[in-house]
Amino acid sequence: PTGYMENSISYSAIEDVQLLSWENAPKYCLQLTIPGGTVLLQAANSYLRDQWFHSLQWKKKIYKYKKVLSNPSRWEVVLKEIRTLVDMALTSPLQDDSIHQAPLEIVSKLLSENNNLTTQDHESIIVAIAPLLENNHPPPDLCEFFCKHCRERPRSMVVIEVFTPVVQRILKHNMDFGKCPRLRLFTQEYILALNELNAGMEVVKKFIHSMHGPTGQCPHPRVLPNLVAVCLAAIYSCYEEFINSRDNSPSLKEIRNGCQQQCDRKPNLPLRLLHTSPDLVSQEATLTESRLKPVIVTSNEIHVEVERNNTANQKMTANVGNDSEPNLIDCLMVSPTCSTMSIELSAQADRILGCYVEILKMLSDYDDWRPALASLLQPIPFPKDNNLFLSFLTFFFRELKYVIQRFAEDPRQEVHSCLLSVRAGKDGWFQLYSPGGVACDDDGELFASMVHILMGSCYKTKKFLLSLAENKLGPCMLLALRGNQTMVEILCLMLEYNIIDNNDTQLQIISTLESTDVGKRMYEQLCDRQRELKELQRKGGPTRLTLPSKSTDADLARLLSSGSFGNLENLSLAFTNVTSACAEHLIKLPSLKQLNLWSTQFGDAGLRLLSEHLTMLQVLNLCETPVTDAGLLALSSMKSLCSLNMNSTKLSADTYEDLKVFL
Repeated sequence: PTGYMENSISYSAIEDVQLLSWENAPKYCLQLTIPGGTVLLQAANSYLRDQWFHSLQWKKKIYKYKKVLSNPSRWEVVLKEIRTLVDMALTSPLQDDSIHQAPLEIVSKLLSENNNLTTQDHESIIVAIAPLLENNHPPPDLCEFFCKHCRERPRSMVVIEVFTPVVQRILKHNMDFGKCPRLRLFTQEYILALNELNAGMEVVKKFIHSMHGPTGQCPHPRVLPNLVAVCLAAIYSCYEEFINSRDNSPSLKEIRNGCQQQCDRKPNLPLRLLHTSPDLVSQEATLTESRLKPVIVTSNEIHVEVERNNTANQKMTANVGNDSEPNLIDCLMVSPTCSTMSIELSAQADRILGCYVEILKMLSDYDDWRPALASLLQPIPFPKDNNLFLSFLTFFFRELKYVIQRFAEDPRQEVHSCLLSVRAGKDGWFQLYSPGGVACDDDGELFASMVHILMGSCYKTKKFLLSLAENKLGPCMLLALRGNQTMVEILCLMLEYNIIDNNDTQLQIISTLESTDVGKRMYEQLCDRQRELKELQRKGGPTRLTLPSKSTDADLARLLSSGSFGNLENLSLAFTNVTSACAEHLIKLPSLKQLNLWSTQFGDAGLRLLSEHLTMLQVLNLCETPVTDAGLLALSSMKSLCSLNMNSTKLSADTYEDLKVFL
């Protein structure tokens, strides 16, 4: 018979597959031997015929191995068949992902259906399938099997020799842990297994270094985001299990392991937390005793101690009717009426959380990874939840202090700018580690360091000083009172830029400055500058001024200090060598309307200052200056600006369209 096949042929019914090779045989044909006869399949060319031939052979053998391994009798035979299956997959000429994935799925199913295997059987199977894992991710069930082996045998050589290249491949090539959560869990368990070795964190450190590479630039862009995702997910899961234990519901990890009943659940990590509980406060708000005994709330192995007094009760019950969502900083703030707040972790829990926090610290030590790490952590990657969860975050934030310090010490703007909130209305690391925040445990030293690096960058603006005056004036004055030079400078700038309107507050700032030697010296310098400023801004002097070419910032400062320029409306600094530093002097010209900066080195930092102080400026020439979009966007607040020349700058099309809307 010829033509199309009338009935399908199952792969299991094929007894043999051969290429027709005798003389005068039909071209490009395959011969399939089935019960009751043979079937000839003719392809269009030899390439397609060979594809059919190898595909049919592969399918035939896969069905055979599925049948053999579905009913294992002796594990010696099973292990031999697995090795043969792996060799077949490695030697197959077919180029398809399923060629390597199919054997892994067969082995995964075999392991999930046979829970009585010995540890030696486990390791033998892992070693047998290791060659397939060099270029393929393990399927979800196999990941669970690997996780179990890491937990039960962390010191096994299989972890180092077999799992290491698998985890390295996951970190280098995985694009989305959300689609493959078992890969992330396997990576977490592998790292914990490394931490269980004799050298502990030294082994983990060597692994992180191997992922980065010996050069100054990591060649794999996915490694850092994947490592951060693994660490944050592991830390969050520890807290999640604690919170789930309060209502005795199984955690996600227990659900995956099939432990649905209370008797099946494994004990959680024992933790001890001293924390104010709103529920307990509301229940006891009517008590009239001046002091209450600490309340112990027991939840399985976890004990929550609450210490408070009647003032705390009144404060917390007063906020019960407020339906607005609390700010994260407000939730994390330690109430002054709460005597203690601390978390005590067991040795095991401390080792687990400490491991992943240490990894984040290691990542922050690599210069090329620090900008991306700061960007990933800038949104504070934990949700707003109940107060108990936020108390755990307090502990985590304090452990993360080293990472934030590294950000604060980095001179690159893309790094230390991530200390601020990601957008208005959100909380940033700057707020968390400022005095009064839960993460601050050093009397404001880190806060002062953050302020110093931000003020030294392009954030020396009225907006930044206003935010400090509104939210952190008390801590700034306290640190200035203790002789912190950065805070002394901040208070002087607040006075110089008229940030503080209240006279009593101004007098208190002056008293604070005069209480220390450094403050007294800087305040005297401020007074001298103010006298010079009044002399400079006194009515009189020229209305137009052109600085000679090649003049510098020092030349401009010397010229402006030599007389009165209260009437100066037009200033040309074209073709001079002035930089953004001269903006400190330009903002003291109250009548300035036209400013020519053509072919100077005036940059973004200077534009930020001009946009906040020179409210009467009408004409600005920035032709051939190194300004970028970051600085030009600040000009959108200058409503009086009528003419703006941005030729030969780094202006982008999007920023140009934005400026057209505002100006």
